[in-house]
Amino acid sequence: MEARALRLLVVFLVLGSSSWAAAYQGLSTNLCEVPAKDRVDCGYPHITPEQCTNRGCCFDSSIHGVPWCFKPLQDTECRF
Repeated sequence: MEARALRLLVVFLVLGSSSWAAAYQGLSTNLCEVPAKDRVDCGYPHITPEQCTNRGCCFDSSIHGVPWCFKPLQDTECRF
């Protein structure tokens, strides 16, 4: 019985994670081409690139002094 429950749990986790990964497609690169001066913050201190993109935002840490996690061109709100 324990082995069957464990197998069922593994199958559930594999199917659940693969469907979540397929559902999230990310943002196209051109939506994240926001000039540094126009970036609107969409994150919080020490946010990771994955956490940022999971919020539907763009991440670019190449320019210091501006938000690294910022709203894409078409969005007006971040998703939490």
